Amino acid sequence: MFIKLAHIINPVVVGETSDLFTAQPITFQTLMEARRYALPRVPVELCTAQFAEDRELAPPEFLRTPNLERSILDFGTFEQRRKLPLIQDILGRLYEATDADYLIYTNVDIGLQPYFYVAVASLIKQGYDAFTVNRRVISDRFKRPEELPAIWAEVGKPHRGHDCFVFHRSLYPNFRFGHVCIGTGYIGKTLICNFLCHGKNSTLFADKHLTFHIGEDHRWRGGRSRDMLEFNKRECELAIGQLESEFGRFERDYIGEHRLKKQGAGRPLERLASAYRSLWNKK
Repeated sequence: MFIKLAHIINPVVVGETSDLFTAQPITFQTLMEARRYALPRVPVELCTAQFAEDRELAPPEFLRTPNLERSILDFGTFEQRRKLPLIQDILGRLYEATDADYLIYTNVDIGLQPYFYVAVASLIKQGYDAFTVNRRVISDRFKRPEELPAIWAEVGKPHRGHDCFVFHRSLYPNFRFGHVCIGTGYIGKTLICNFLCHGKNSTLFADKHLTFHIGEDHRWRGGRSRDMLEFNKRECELAIGQLESEFGRFERDYIGEHRLKKQGAGRPLERLASAYRSLWNKK
């Protein structure tokens, strides 16, 4: 049985001083290499969701979905005018563009191991319908796609952040996002909470060597970007509030294997955030 995958990223034109200037070409190449490795066993569609000014950045192997029209700037005033798109708009374009069984979103600075899609299909066949895969952090000395053999060979170190999300397409229409955007914090928490509520078998993989990030940078955590982080925090809390009203409280199942499991509707949903914090602190 074939499992068809569709993967979307959000490319953005940046200057040479941005980490994305070197990271994006490497990301593009790893997605194309991983798709080639997967075929014909696992069909994969590569897609982008982008603003008009970024439309031509990705290679022609990527399907460009309709241009994004909204950003965080439509919902507040911020010290930095960073045009961060809403995760709802990105995933919505992927949902409309494909009939793939499973949908994938990763940050545009997240590279893939060549066996990524084959491994994802294997996890799906084990019964998981929604999961996130934590990246590994490798040296920041890598700058070019031509260095991919050395990049893939580097083991790196685990990272506790969430930036790779896989879920069955049937789950998407029920997700609650508020106006949460990418490019700052709380995007992972928002998606994971939706996975826990709507997935029948959702989980977190913190020990897989499937994705990587070059170097480690958290510029979005403070300084002039702090107000965008606070915006996303509020929107995440609103989204969790919507889930709470629909599903009730969720209890922690177990943390040792990095898995949280819902315990049934009827119990109000208050401990979800507490369980997530416990998971975060124990990684």
